[in-house]
Amino acid sequence: MTRRYLLDRVRVSVDALERLVGGLGTSLLALAAFLWLIIVALMCLTGVGLLLVPGMLQAFRSVANRERDRLTRWGPVILEPEPLPGGLLPAVRDRTVQREAGWVVTHATFGFIMGIVGLSLPLYAVQCITFPLWWRWVDAEQGGPGFISFPVRTELDALAVGLIGIGWVAVVIGLGPVLARIQAAPGRALLAVDADTDLSLRVAQLTATRAAALDAHAVELRRIERSLHDGTQNRLVAVTVLLGAARRALTRDPETAGEILERAQDAAEQALAELRTVVRGILPPVLADRGLAGALTGLAGSCAVPCTVDVDVPGRCAVSVEATAYFVVAEALTNVVKHSGATRAAVTVHQKGDRLLLRVDDDGRGGADESRGSGLGGIRRRIEAVDGRLVLTSPPGGPTAMRVELPCGS
Repeated sequence: MTRRYLLDRVRVSVDALERLVGGLGTSLLALAAFLWLIIVALMCLTGVGLLLVPGMLQAFRSVANRERDRLTRWGPVILEPEPLPGGLLPAVRDRTVQREAGWVVTHATFGFIMGIVGLSLPLYAVQCITFPLWWRWVDAEQGGPGFISFPVRTELDALAVGLIGIGWVAVVIGLGPVLARIQAAPGRALLAVDADTDLSLRVAQLTATRAAALDAHAVELRRIERSLHDGTQNRLVAVTVLLGAARRALTRDPETAGEILERAQDAAEQALAELRTVVRGILPPVLADRGLAGALTGLAGSCAVPCTVDVDVPGRCAVSVEATAYFVVAEALTNVVKHSGATRAAVTVHQKGDRLLLRVDDDGRGGADESRGSGLGGIRRRIEAVDGRLVLTSPPGGPTAMRVELPCGS
């Protein structure tokens, strides 16, 4: 239990550090937009800046949308607002634009500071922990790294600095998630659209999701029909033909009838095997028999690339959600084997509140792109059909990380 708690705390801290670094990136963009705001404001004194205001507002919108996407990956969805109003005066008076301008100023200053602090703390902890390895190459009178000002003349002094570093690790683990939430708070307060706008955008999003779900359902039905028609039905027709031939040959040539019956039995067994394959494609029985953890472990065991599985889900989710998670992992591992050139993969599943968080990582060549096929579009449609979200990170050269968030209703 203690080991599980410590691993959870480390995972939360790593996630918090990733969020802080991402927030630092958007704060730099916000800082550039803030400086542009100052320049445009000064140029407005001569009247020339008025021509630059529309471009500035569009820059605000672009930076704000980047932050909306980032915050959506780590929490409740923040929908993008409607396009900027036409005309300078309506755009300036728009409440969403005003809130975005306030967020730019806040994130460029406060968010930047939180990002720097959040990034400096773990670096400082690493410096202190490793200081006993390189303290001899530092002037003893200068003290240790950072705020450590006492002279370091002996190995015992260097070891004391290393122990301070361990203390800083504890601070990072405890304070990192808090800093990440504080950094994200202005964005969640200022970038979320108004309630009525949010409702209309949500309805539009659900309408599009429902259409995608119906399309995915139709595709799945066509796949099942094609599998039954091209495979199982042909096998059963062959069985019927062979049984008829065996019946006619039974009185004339019993030995030939026996061979025909053996062929009919083989065809029937093949038809049963294909039926089982079709049934497993609809809803794998292993989910009902062994649960999500056992089903994913079975997938990893049959994967050609070495794959580890870590599932921490206290209870059962809805059948549709578990089936979606199963098929997403199955398709993702198939992509890993076919396209990534990876030497290892990892599947991580845990529950956070009412959401099931799933992650598939590999150390392959990266460069995965939905527009080039490889099943990623189908994965996204399957996820959106249950009102889930998919975030794919696959830079050229790798690694690739697929993050999936599914509702964990029953």
